[in-house]
Amino acid sequence: MVSSTAALLLGAVLLVAQLQLVPSRPAVPGDAQGQPELARRAASLQGEGRQGAAPNGSAQQLPQTIIIGVRKGGTRALLEMLSLHPDVAAAENEVHFFDWEEHYSQGLGWYLGQMPFSSPHQLTVEKTPAYFTSPKVPERVHSMNPGIRLLLILRDPSERVLSDYTQVFYNHVQKRKPYPSIEEFLVRDGRLNVGYKALNRSLYHVHLQNWLRFFPLRRIHIVDGDRLIRDPFPEIQKVERFLKLSPRINASNFYFNKTKGFYCLRDGGRDRCLHESKGRAHPQVDPRLLSKLHEYFHEPNKKFFELVGRTFDWH
Repeated sequence: MVSSTAALLLGAVLLVAQLQLVPSRPAVPGDAQGQPELARRAASLQGEGRQGAAPNGSAQQLPQTIIIGVRKGGTRALLEMLSLHPDVAAAENEVHFFDWEEHYSQGLGWYLGQMPFSSPHQLTVEKTPAYFTSPKVPERVHSMNPGIRLLLILRDPSERVLSDYTQVFYNHVQKRKPYPSIEEFLVRDGRLNVGYKALNRSLYHVHLQNWLRFFPLRRIHIVDGDRLIRDPFPEIQKVERFLKLSPRINASNFYFNKTKGFYCLRDGGRDRCLHESKGRAHPQVDPRLLSKLHEYFHEPNKKFFELVGRTFDWH
């Protein structure tokens, strides 16, 4: 009897020891083994957001759509135009949740807190242009919601480079700080400086391939940024269809402002234009250098066209 009891006790001790040798592994954002847990957490947060709804029935929701880029591609214009739709609730600021570690480490609860209050029937949208070129972001977005719809607005890569430079240049001017000419960035030792970050951001096929590792192309709608500037209504109609929104945005919502030189918005009798920082004139560039820039993007553009199965009217 004693030996039998001792054997049972010894077995129990060994079992406990074995259990302690197997470490528990918490779900780590971005970690493949933590992805299902992150998705469950996202679903749970959506439910909590609804339960904590305001008296008028509105609540914060995780986004069902994200404008992922590209920087200086027209993301602000796209968001403002999409906001004309009554079934869209847009986050005002760039959230930088998936690309900034100090934000991502705070978890989905923090992310939810950055979203606007919306009605149950509304679609929540956020835009952070840096997402498109950030290597870690596609997997992190997929971990939150593999069925999310993504909007990517692109423009002529050469023009995007010039806009990229122009934004940084004016930021320095406002702070009364000197900034080199664009030629000093684009040329090094007599050749095109392929190490210039603005050039890398315009290699669309490289960054899109990273997204296609986690999302099928049917989940990514590419907006033609150049056409959006010239004639916004047809492009917005395509976005409405992709997001499965009822057609509520009309041609009358857009009017051309001759003073500013681009389209502005008319919403319920109220006119509004994009910030004065949008549509700034690009610096004058030597035509020979501009030709080198066009030549540099020729092959990358072809690869991008093959990747998406359509062409764009770029140099």
